[in-house]
Amino acid sequence: MPPVATHDDRDASAQVPTNSERVAALKAENEITVFNPFYSPSIADDGDDTYEFAQFKPSFPKLSWPPLTEVPFSDRGLVADPEKKSLFGAAAKVRHLTPAIGTELLGIDLRQLSDTQKDELALLVAERGAVFFRDQEIDIYGQLDIARHFGPLHKHATTPIPRNGLEEAHVVYNDHSRRPDPASFSKLELWHTDVSYEIQPPSTTSLKVVTGPEVGGDTLWSSGYALYSSFSPGFQKYLEGLSAVHSAVAQADGARGAGLHVRREPIETVHPVVRVHPATGWKSIYVNPGFTRRIVGVPKAESDAILSLIFHQISENPDFQVRFKWEKNSVAFWDNRVVTHSATFDFWPATRHALRATPHGERPTSVADYEKQTGKVAKDRQLEIWRQQGIDPAGIVSDPTKLKARGYND
Repeated sequence: MPPVATHDDRDASAQVPTNSERVAALKAENEITVFNPFYSPSIADDGDDTYEFAQFKPSFPKLSWPPLTEVPFSDRGLVADPEKKSLFGAAAKVRHLTPAIGTELLGIDLRQLSDTQKDELALLVAERGAVFFRDQEIDIYGQLDIARHFGPLHKHATTPIPRNGLEEAHVVYNDHSRRPDPASFSKLELWHTDVSYEIQPPSTTSLKVVTGPEVGGDTLWSSGYALYSSFSPGFQKYLEGLSAVHSAVAQADGARGAGLHVRREPIETVHPVVRVHPATGWKSIYVNPGFTRRIVGVPKAESDAILSLIFHQISENPDFQVRFKWEKNSVAFWDNRVVTHSATFDFWPATRHALRATPHGERPTSVADYEKQTGKVAKDRQLEIWRQQGIDPAGIVSDPTKLKARGYND
């Protein structure tokens, strides 16, 4: 009977890997093929330099920028015609996609917008959260020009800029060479408001997908107005008195973990949980899973419970959301002050390439500060909509028993 081979006698190729070897192999595989699409920027590049938009592929130049400081800002929606006659008059059709959020304007060429129409667009985006256009030939330079009308442009500290060095353009790029790793993130965590940790986070932001998959890669937006309106009056009042910490640290750590240079040191900033939009005067929840870390001045268990409730409502309640299917030359505008958004990562191995123009807004204003500074009463958007529809909301708010239970089936 032949002797039984011991571990040391076996052929090396047949040996069972040790735990450390498994970990090392897994780490190597992850570094090559997978990434967290939120905190670790994709450094994908399929190597095709003949690609039509190769000059806008991602690059990570080793630049260093000073900290941002507060600058004057006045929202363009404040000077807009509330009826938006100039903008709507140029549209072949105005189509609201849901009651709470999302409007599509047909027949408008963004390259031809007058300053008056830009002001009205800013107000429309502030009211509807997100506004969509199809068949637009506008390029990133035109996008940036429109964005400058809304405010000074933001330059991102960690995400890629185009190869051609256009620092104020934000690149979104994924191709077959890198795939998102579902083990590194949850879908809830992908919901965010762009760089909400900044002192003056973004306002009226635009994105154009220059190359997209035939199907998939949609973007969803969720209304902070509708989220605020969904809560009870007592809880609304409680939230209005709270502030939360928004942090850039995880995003900077993700970039450094990918071997990339962080162009501006990360910061953490405290913003009100409920902010008021300067042009609409409506109250919006302003926390998001991507960057909000904790509620200030309350026990951790309480902070965790509040944020968990809000985060799950953002991601799970379809009544607050609109979903946009990108087509060639589609452009989306959204107001980062009053909506959160998330992309679907269902298109790999197809390429999805987009360019974003991101103007700063004002430092977020709490309900108390807004009312003190303006002498106006901040409003609940849903109550204002009901009033416009001839419904007196007073009875609904003061006596919830008047709302009769009913079935719902679809």
